[in-house]
Amino acid sequence: MSTPVPWREAWEAALYRPWGFYRHSAGPSAHFRTSVHASPLFAGAILRLARSAGLDTVVDVGAGGGELLRELSRLDPGLRLCGVDLGARPTDLPDRTSWTETVPEVDGVLLANEWLDNVACDVVEVTADGPRVVLVDPATGMESVGPPPAPADREWLDRWWPLTQPGQRAEVGRSRDDAWAAAVGRLGRGLAVAVDYFHSVGARPYDGTLTGYRHGRQVDPVPDGSCDITAHVALDACAAAVQGAHLLVPQRAALRALGVHGGRPPRALASSDAPAYLAALTAAGEAAELTDAGGLGGFGWLVHAVGVPLPDLV
Repeated sequence: MSTPVPWREAWEAALYRPWGFYRHSAGPSAHFRTSVHASPLFAGAILRLARSAGLDTVVDVGAGGGELLRELSRLDPGLRLCGVDLGARPTDLPDRTSWTETVPEVDGVLLANEWLDNVACDVVEVTADGPRVVLVDPATGMESVGPPPAPADREWLDRWWPLTQPGQRAEVGRSRDDAWAAAVGRLGRGLAVAVDYFHSVGARPYDGTLTGYRHGRQVDPVPDGSCDITAHVALDACAAAVQGAHLLVPQRAALRALGVHGGRPPRALASSDAPAYLAALTAAGEAAELTDAGGLGGFGWLVHAVGVPLPDLV
């Protein structure tokens, strides 16, 4: 047993301290499947998004093993690429790809794919005495009740995640709002895109969404550095934290607008060009996974435009 602390403190340490999950793990691909891992079609969509806005730079925030950057480099060697991650730079990245631990000042596409869900939050639960901060033992994951939330957190909850019933829980997304606003603030001209599993005000989950992942399986979120700890993102609150034009759409709509479709190729192609038919069939299956409304296609795309028009993703 160790001293219980607020979830935000334990969560951040469990992921990012020297002994934390993202400092020692084999990378996200060893523990969960993202759109980047599902298909190179995702990288193709990001490339089309950049080029449609006249942009030649892509910054991948939370770049992990560099999978997106490698695919973008293969698709368009003329792109300028940068990975942002606390982990070490992958040795097999193209030499011209830069790597940093902090978001650089940039003109281009700033992409945060499944980054905000790993920005640590405080957790609040309604008790008989009102809302209270949830404390957690970092060694065991056992929870206990702490003090009332800070005034700024209570204000955020009242606006974005109203708590009305005993037992109801929420992840206080103010830290995500601040992180996203800071990231967008590094963009001189271009598009900032946050892609994540999300929920919206009026449809927040009763028990919150805090959970853990290890080796592809969902596990209890014990903040001891042994698993990824994540929670869905209130992207509507993140949107309001940044001034200027933005849109929030499901990934299904965004990818379809960028040319990713799951239709099967014509059967006649199987007899005239079997390799092409098999390749098209594979691409159709990958597109279907990326746009599945009950899976990756249900993720949210929050897009902010700075000095360029908003893309038509509806």
